[in-house]
Amino acid sequence: MNVTSNGLVKASGAAAATAGAIFIAVQVNHPAITAFDTETTEWVLRSCAKILMAVLALAGITGIYLRQHRQAGVLGLVGYGVFAVGYLTILAVEVIAATVLPALLDTDPGYVQDVLVAATGGTPSGDIGGLQVVLNVSGAGYILGGLIFGIALFRTRILARWASVLLAVSTTATAALAVLPDAFNRPFAVPEGIALIGLGVSLWRNSGDSVVTEPAGAVLEPAAS
Repeated sequence: MNVTSNGLVKASGAAAATAGAIFIAVQVNHPAITAFDTETTEWVLRSCAKILMAVLALAGITGIYLRQHRQAGVLGLVGYGVFAVGYLTILAVEVIAATVLPALLDTDPGYVQDVLVAATGGTPSGDIGGLQVVLNVSGAGYILGGLIFGIALFRTRILARWASVLLAVSTTATAALAVLPDAFNRPFAVPEGIALIGLGVSLWRNSGDSVVTEPAGAVLEPAAS
C-alpha cells in the first residue's frame, strides 16, 4: 500500500467530517446529564461515541492545520495547539466518563454527581480533585482554540470560509452555556458539528499541495559553465 501525503490529507478530511457527524448524532435524544444514570448501557455507548469523536477530531484538525500551515502562520499554530489541547482533554474526560464513573456510582455516588454538575458548568458541592482542572482546561481549550483556529483558517482562504466562521462562532458561543439552562447544551453542539463536516469535506476536495509552476512557454536560462 502506497501512503502519500495527499492520501493522508484526504483521510484527515474524512476524519473531521466523521467527527462532526458523530458530534451531531450523539446529541439526539440526549438526557440531561445531571439526571443521566452512569451505569446504563446508553451512558457508556454515548461516552464511547464521544471518545471516537474526539480522536477523529484531533486527526481532522491536524490535517486541516498541516494543509495550510504556511499560510496560517503563528496564529494558526497557536489556534491549532490550543484547540488540540481542548480536544485532548475532552478525550480524557470521556474516557473517565465511560470507564471510571460507572464503577464509582455504587461506592461514591456523591462524587459522581459532583463530577456531572461540574461537567455542565455548575459548582459541585464537594471536591472533585484534579478533575476540575481538566474540565476547566477542556472548556478553555475548546472555546479559545476554536475561536483562534477558526479566524486563522478564515484568513488563509484555502478551505471553506463559511465553515471557518461557523467554527469560530459556534465554539465561542458555548461559553454562554454557563448561564443558560441545560436544554441549550445539545442544540449548541450542532453548529460545531456542521463546521467540522464543512471543513472536512473542503479539505478532502482541496487536499493537493499548492505548487508553483513556470508559466507556459517560459524559457529556462542555461546553467553557467
